Amino acid sequence: MRLIITCLLTVLIFSCRNEIKTKNLEVGTYRAWLTMQDNEVLPFIFEVKSSHSLHIYNAEEVIEVDEIEYKNDSVYIKAPVFEGYLVAKISNEETLQGYYVKESLDRVVPFKAEGHLTNRFEVQSKSTKDVSGIWETVFSKDIAGEEYIAKGIFEQEGDRVTGTFRTTTGDYRYLEGVMDGNEMKLSTFDGAHAFLFTAQVTDSTMVGTFYSGNHWKEPFVAKRNESFELPEANDLTFLKDGYDSIEFTFPNTSDELVSLKDDRFKGKVVIVQIMGTWCPNCLDETKYFSEFYKNNNSKRVEFVALAFEYVKTKADAYSNINRLQSRIGIEYPILLAQYGSSDKVKAQEKLPMLNHVLSYPTSIFIDKTGKVRKIHTGFNGPATGDKYEEFKTEFESFVDALLNE
Repeated sequence: MRLIITCLLTVLIFSCRNEIKTKNLEVGTYRAWLTMQDNEVLPFIFEVKSSHSLHIYNAEEVIEVDEIEYKNDSVYIKAPVFEGYLVAKISNEETLQGYYVKESLDRVVPFKAEGHLTNRFEVQSKSTKDVSGIWETVFSKDIAGEEYIAKGIFEQEGDRVTGTFRTTTGDYRYLEGVMDGNEMKLSTFDGAHAFLFTAQVTDSTMVGTFYSGNHWKEPFVAKRNESFELPEANDLTFLKDGYDSIEFTFPNTSDELVSLKDDRFKGKVVIVQIMGTWCPNCLDETKYFSEFYKNNNSKRVEFVALAFEYVKTKADAYSNINRLQSRIGIEYPILLAQYGSSDKVKAQEKLPMLNHVLSYPTSIFIDKTGKVRKIHTGFNGPATGDKYEEFKTEFESFVDALLNE
């Protein structure tokens, strides 16, 4: 697969190597498509602001992209922080044909885009259903070891639908789409994940398929239930019997070993963040934690992140961590806990006092005596609306309580 990726990129870069003038993207709005399984396509909208700046739109989310590189008649577009990138031949200033690539995972998804198109999905027939409200959802129902629950939260105006699916460990980002007759279509693309949801809808049920890139799909079913709630996120991960604290020693990107026993953390409230630079929910949490830390660094509170990276080399992992810290302006340490895999079972082996690592991110709250007081699994980001605001209120109240002890 790595050889195939190299060959594809070589063809794109040198497809018109004899041209004297490099082609640039034309300013304007584009509709993009990624080719998924089952002949499905994932559309998203981006707007080129200048030759080296564009915005990707997902409902209320605006992703500002400023890493755009041109080589002959090809363009590289890399979203902030994440490894994945779009590479495409510019047939003319308004037509792109290429791939969405995640090299470390050996994944290549066909990509194309056309200018002067502003509708995310083309609607073939007027909406016959309204999905606004709460949906009790089960993904991979009755599939052993795969089944999990979620909460669908949607708003519909005309045929336009926005919302998300919340799971016990996070959310599926800002979803945007349409009701086309009785079929719901939702998508999101953020540079790390490419998600497409399609479902047949009745007044009270959904039956659909969730696609992630062109490497994964699973079924889901849902029913209306305005009172449905997910399990409490503070009860999913806990210390094994016999433990009341955690220990670790991992390197920072300067290869210096860092431990909770270091003077920096002694006598302070510490939040340990289990995360990965590849994880959008982790990015949402990191942005919030970073802002909180900057506003409260005069207090006796510290943060430390443990990065579990799927890239294949330590050098690549360090590079991704440095890129994240630089882009977000993170002032607390991020340590490399693991590279070569983001497998949660292997992650738990690095922190054997935990019953499991169920989700990236997971946050561990430690009091000033070094005792673990709470473990919060997952993160409900800005796409979840009120739930995100509830998290921030709960987080700040709990940290204040620990500081005042």
